[in-house]
Amino acid sequence: MRRLISGPSRGPTIALALCLVGATTARAEQSRPVYEGAGGDPRISISQPESTSQASGGYTRSIEPSLGPLGDPLGLRPELKARGIEYSLTYIADLLGNPSGGVRRGTAVSDRLNLRLNLDLERLAGWEGATVHANAYFIHGTGLSRYYVGNLLEASVIEALPSSRLYVLWYDQQLFDNTLGLRIGQQAADTEFFVSQTATAFVNSTFGWPAITGLNLPSGGPAYPLAAPAIRAKYVPGNGFSLQVGLYDGDPAGANRPGDDPEAQRLNRTGTNFRVHDPALVLAEATYAYNTKPGSEGLPGDITLGGWQHFGRFDSLRTDITGLPLADPNATGIGRPLRGNAGLYAVYDQTLYREAGKDDEGLGFFVRAAYSPTRSSLVTAYVDTGLAYKGLIPGRDDDTVGVSVAHARLSDDARRADNDTIRVTGQPMPRRRAESVIEATYQAVVVPGFTVQPDLQVILHPGGGIANPRDANAGRVKNAVVLGVQAAVQY
Repeated sequence: MRRLISGPSRGPTIALALCLVGATTARAEQSRPVYEGAGGDPRISISQPESTSQASGGYTRSIEPSLGPLGDPLGLRPELKARGIEYSLTYIADLLGNPSGGVRRGTAVSDRLNLRLNLDLERLAGWEGATVHANAYFIHGTGLSRYYVGNLLEASVIEALPSSRLYVLWYDQQLFDNTLGLRIGQQAADTEFFVSQTATAFVNSTFGWPAITGLNLPSGGPAYPLAAPAIRAKYVPGNGFSLQVGLYDGDPAGANRPGDDPEAQRLNRTGTNFRVHDPALVLAEATYAYNTKPGSEGLPGDITLGGWQHFGRFDSLRTDITGLPLADPNATGIGRPLRGNAGLYAVYDQTLYREAGKDDEGLGFFVRAAYSPTRSSLVTAYVDTGLAYKGLIPGRDDDTVGVSVAHARLSDDARRADNDTIRVTGQPMPRRRAESVIEATYQAVVVPGFTVQPDLQVILHPGGGIANPRDANAGRVKNAVVLGVQAAVQY
């Protein structure tokens, strides 16, 4: 889990600055969303939300038209876009608390300002099919999971070490009539791999970059808030098929230990380390999307099969370099080195119902499953699933409501390590087994580009069922209820 630096949130100041900077002239053509699918794929989920804090987020609308003459006093945005320069800003703020359960009760506020810049080199310099993209984060606040709940599946996807950091910076070249895309630079895997478009409706971090990768890979893998130098190739031959492969530096921060540890974020605090000498991480996936063309009679959906292989060395969760249990007083404390980490996953996204005469209202379903058999894995099995409906309430056509469940099963070696500790110390203690989260959420579109999202989560067996670190006699950390709200402004 991330260890966050506490401090006052500067959300109101940033929000005011965003409103001042983000004012622009209303344009009628922006009154409806741009239909893009999360993860860079064709949009197949009719219930993909208006906005999302997940890194793979798809189509959005700007608050620009609602700001009237304050929006773009100098009229620069249309001029820049015509020349191939586009920028956008997104401000997200979370207020979350756990009125019951967890390590202790409390409330946390966090916020993030995201600045994106896209350069179309064909318009700028006549370089056909070439694009440069940059993304920077300005993160503030504290984290509920780290300080209060003690869970592995973090309650908010924007929870991270307060910092100002470069996230991604890459060059993309489209070839062969846009059937092959090559991308090189600092990239994040969670924006393209293992993505469910319907799952982007939810606030918990595991519905973006699933816990099985975030907890097993060094520094949490190339995912928010850390990206890594990479080369990615994506082949789209047509008829709904696509294949993509990414080769990443395997340790975005150089922490040389698995999991999204806050110490790792401190090692790459500005996102500019650009590490290229660590053992490699390879991700690959194939997707088949169907009924995505306009006029298709069937309901759209897609099926994705993928996997990852990390070629580095990992410390054993249970034994030291001499073969003794790590819990043994005579152990060295240095885990026995294990070679590599790997896993397979599948994603199924399906629109179940589309309202008559509507292109963007209806019910969507998703399920993702993954398995990581390597002994270096803290999480060996993972599954999440959920439903989301866009336009359920009459007169609220753009609102999205959803319910979801995620479950992460911890490895046999993690449980055996707990057994070793009990045997060596003679003291009873809980044995870790699994953690689950149930989430219900409702995203209300106040005006296009401005959403407010009340959220409820129930965390079952925080930390996998660990003992309460604040009270040795209290047994396991109690199941937690997390209540809160997320607000997002996009310009």
